[in-house]
Amino acid sequence: MRSRRPSSGSWSGCCPPAASPTPPRTPNTPPRPDGAPPQTPPPDLPYFVRRSRLHNLPVYLGLRQGRRLTELRRIHGDIWALERDLRAFLGSQGVPEVAAQVNEVTGTLRLRGHWGAQVRQWLLQRGF
Repeated sequence: MRSRRPSSGSWSGCCPPAASPTPPRTPNTPPRPDGAPPQTPPPDLPYFVRRSRLHNLPVYLGLRQGRRLTELRRIHGDIWALERDLRAFLGSQGVPEVAAQVNEVTGTLRLRGHWGAQVRQWLLQRGF
């Protein structure tokens, strides 16, 4: 018995394309959740906050033992200077003195309370 082959002589219809097509650009693309891209070159500060692999600011809100926490991760450099500057900014916003926990080993800063919007605003103002 003879095997059947496509009549056109090519195998293009039976195999998927080698690369997926690029999505079309739309003029009404929604803005990024973190606002603006980071400055190039980075700001000249004794500390640096790297963005996540999806280019978001590493500010996380959570609960621990019933307490609200704001955690800032991916801090490199002088984490104590960042804490001082962030406390000064929150104080200028009318926020009372905030309890903070600095972890130099993991490069994280925890603040008591949900201050995510204020911390993101501060990071964007600083150029991160």
